[in-house]
Amino acid sequence: MALMMGAMIIQGIQPGSVVMTKRPDLFWGMVASMWIGNLMLVIINLPLIGMWVQLLKVPYRFLYLSILLFCAIGVYTVNNSASAVLIAAFFGVLGYVFMLLECEPAPMILGFVLGPLMEENLRRAMRVSSGDPMIFLNRPISLGLLIAAVVLLVMVALPAVRSKRDEAFQES
Repeated sequence: MALMMGAMIIQGIQPGSVVMTKRPDLFWGMVASMWIGNLMLVIINLPLIGMWVQLLKVPYRFLYLSILLFCAIGVYTVNNSASAVLIAAFFGVLGYVFMLLECEPAPMILGFVLGPLMEENLRRAMRVSSGDPMIFLNRPISLGLLIAAVVLLVMVALPAVRSKRDEAFQES
């Protein structure tokens, strides 16, 4: 849902309930595409159930290697570039590290989609203020959003800090 909202914002469409009234063709097109996609998945997957069950019997080490091979082939065929495969491998390792650190992928994807839009608007605000970052503290809406962001960050970080603190005091 976040990716769809990000794509709508990039295309200049205001997401929300207004989409149904202002852009009914887009809304009903998305609904129809979801129905058609689900119907196609059912039609394609019903005859293939036996194959999917047999695929579960393949040892994970072989399945994992074949997935990596197909990913590398796919990345290479896009630009015929070996450096693209290395970049994909780097981001694969980075993703694995993030998985070990228990990071959620959704915020990263959302940042990837909405990042350029946020950067453009930050540049615009800095141009309007002649490079003065205090504009974000002088305006009540931006100040309120900054305070809300800081409060949310503290709320997320506080339980982790408390657990580490309690753990440190128990070991002493």
